[in-house]
Amino acid sequence: CFYFNAVLLFLLVLSSLTGSIALSKTSRAPIKILAFGDSLIAGFGLQKYDGFSEQLSRSLKRDGYHVVVINAGVSGDTTAGGVARVDWVMRVNPDLVILELGANDGLRGFDPNVTKNNLATIIRRIRAKGALVLLAGMRAPPNLGVDYGVAFDGIFPDLATIHQLDFYPFFLDGVASRSELNLADGIHPNKLGIKVIVEGILPTVKRSLEKIR
Repeated sequence: CFYFNAVLLFLLVLSSLTGSIALSKTSRAPIKILAFGDSLIAGFGLQKYDGFSEQLSRSLKRDGYHVVVINAGVSGDTTAGGVARVDWVMRVNPDLVILELGANDGLRGFDPNVTKNNLATIIRRIRAKGALVLLAGMRAPPNLGVDYGVAFDGIFPDLATIHQLDFYPFFLDGVASRSELNLADGIHPNKLGIKVIVEGILPTVKRSLEKIR
């Protein structure tokens, strides 16, 4: 009888511990991902459900990642605008920031050195808050000439190397210039274009998340 009671007590304790472990796994806080960018992040011309943050969130959750993706995109934003609002958006205390800014600087022909300095400032401020940065690269419009294109396109890999960042070379990879993946303006991705973007960047996002986990 004593032996039976001891075994029963052991099983009850084991069951309690197992339940506690399972509860801790399911109740842990999600990893916060901040998608910080311009209209490409904001979801210009799309239903909320079809935007980058939402599609990325669904893809990560489908693959077993416990995350929340926060949309911090502002249509028309430049890197200077990013500098002005980075401290404010970092109040959400993200674990990972996907930094996608610079497209509007390129469209407006801004000095690449100014764009680079602005992005460097944003990166430093994000890191000062303890978050990991995944930098998404951009390319200059071809109508601005070869020299401008070389200078602008080089901003992103240079920053990734200097600051040792996780890096996705071109945010619009596989989507730019493909009419079937863009809205009528030929600039902003439609929901299928966003799907292609998410599929492309997903492995890089997962590598960043593994560093956090």
